[in-house]
Amino acid sequence: MPTCSAVELVFSFPIRVYWEDTDAGGVVYHAQYLCFLERARTEWMRSRGVNQLEVRDREDLAMVAKSMQVEFDRPARLDDLLEARTWLSERGRASFVLAQELWRGDECLLRASVKVACLHAGAFRPRALPPWLVEAIGAPMEKVDGDA
Repeated sequence: MPTCSAVELVFSFPIRVYWEDTDAGGVVYHAQYLCFLERARTEWMRSRGVNQLEVRDREDLAMVAKSMQVEFDRPARLDDLLEARTWLSERGRASFVLAQELWRGDECLLRASVKVACLHAGAFRPRALPPWLVEAIGAPMEKVDGDA
């Protein structure tokens, strides 16, 4: 079950590694980590009451990954139970940055930073974050390694 610490606002989402996620040696294929992170970002938004499909249809608003930095520290393997941690690290006028980490127990496997741009869905042009979205995603936070 996804969780969000009320004190630190770090969202936690469990991910199990399946055969479809791995190469023949049972190691997670590098591109699959991006899928894990996308699921966690989507659930982070949902945990804040933001349904992206409804927002697109109702407000002509789309939130898209504009850029991403990923550091792979250790491989995940078949049947690992991972924890994807997500929190807001920066917020601008028309975008925000989410920090993400993948953990296996007490071992961090991956760290990522994802800039999410707010766009007019129909035109794919930048737009300001609406006030209700600013309120929903909250204020950026700093996170100390090992906290969750």
